[in-house]
Amino acid sequence: MDIHLRKGVKFHSGEPLNAEAMKYSIETMLKDSPNKALMGPITKVEVVDEQTFKIIFSEPFAPFMSTAVGVILSPIDPKRHKENPDNFGKNPSATGPIMFDKFERGQSVSYKKNPDYNWGGSSIENKGPLHVDEVVFRFLKDDDTRILEFKKGTIHMLMDVPATYVGDLKKVPGVKIESALGQGMEYLGMNNKNPMFQDVRVRQALAMAVDRAPINQVAHSGYNQPLFGPLPPTVPGYSEKIEGLAKGMYAKNLGKAKSLLAEVGYKDSNKDGILVKDGKPFSFELLVTAEPAYQRIAQILQSQFKEIGVDMKITITDVPTLKDRAKKGNYDMYLLYWGYSDPEILNLLFGAKNSNRMYVDNPELEKLILKGRLVTNVEERMKVYEQAQEILVKEAPWIPLFTSETVTATQGIEGFKINPYTGNYSLNDIRLTK
Repeated sequence: MDIHLRKGVKFHSGEPLNAEAMKYSIETMLKDSPNKALMGPITKVEVVDEQTFKIIFSEPFAPFMSTAVGVILSPIDPKRHKENPDNFGKNPSATGPIMFDKFERGQSVSYKKNPDYNWGGSSIENKGPLHVDEVVFRFLKDDDTRILEFKKGTIHMLMDVPATYVGDLKKVPGVKIESALGQGMEYLGMNNKNPMFQDVRVRQALAMAVDRAPINQVAHSGYNQPLFGPLPPTVPGYSEKIEGLAKGMYAKNLGKAKSLLAEVGYKDSNKDGILVKDGKPFSFELLVTAEPAYQRIAQILQSQFKEIGVDMKITITDVPTLKDRAKKGNYDMYLLYWGYSDPEILNLLFGAKNSNRMYVDNPELEKLILKGRLVTNVEERMKVYEQAQEILVKEAPWIPLFTSETVTATQGIEGFKINPYTGNYSLNDIRLTK
């Protein structure tokens, strides 16, 4: 694959961005990055000429362009990196419109505008230097503190506004609310090697017990989009046909859910509302993080599962512990989120050589998600993923819940825009109004 670079682009150090710099950047990432697997089976990077480089793969890798932007094709400055590779992160140099200034651990990171920047993309009006001299990103973990600071006027852009605060912020004079669907989704992951979940009818029954509407209102104030199929509409490969199939099968249906569980052999033999099979109650543990919205989701799910005779116990933990238990298969069900820009996410989630935290073992699914990596014709590739998604819908190894909606509140600025397809934003057109 030959990639041609735009002429005239420079790093913050003043060094030119050329093919040699890209070769150095990619080779450094392949050596050091914990995410190097996302780059695909790269075997070699060659310099063709001053502005052209070639990436050679051991086999076709269709997700490359959608996953490379922002990861592989965000070059690091070879000159600065070679001077002090171990501390490059403390004094970085790249090619963007803002340049690193200072970092205050646990508090903020500050940037100043790049006065030489003049290569803005086609989606922005201002191709040159920013309209502001400085950009400061502050780290405020507590939501109440973030909201208070924003209301005081010390913050111009409040990112990832919790949905429960949106209504309140809308009432503040001068505040604008922008939102866009994200490239990811919240879901319930089931341990498919757990005997309790190995019968597809059990997994389907649990999916039919979930009513997304009240969950969305209580946990997300209505800002997320309910999702039934494996991919959200913001990720290539999303299919209205598949989403319709999934919604038709798994819209709330307590009668059908109870019928399926009865077929498997579950009965309310103790007359206490909880189903029993072979003397064991249908009871399992849900792992959930301390995120307030997730805890609210868990509590509603607990009530909804109880409607079909299932006892779900909630265990609150941190993300590393949750992922570690999932990796080891030491769990029943978990509530988590994934974000990705390509249908390759299905391979990352369910592929035998990847995390496969849900322990799905389906040869036909494996064949399709591996084929999706190899097919470079876009139309043909999407058909492959449609077939893979149909299997996931029918087998129900998990329960998709919502496409998340990214909400940003702004004040005292103009020119802020969110990309409706990715949820990303650019600083280039922003001006201060006060």
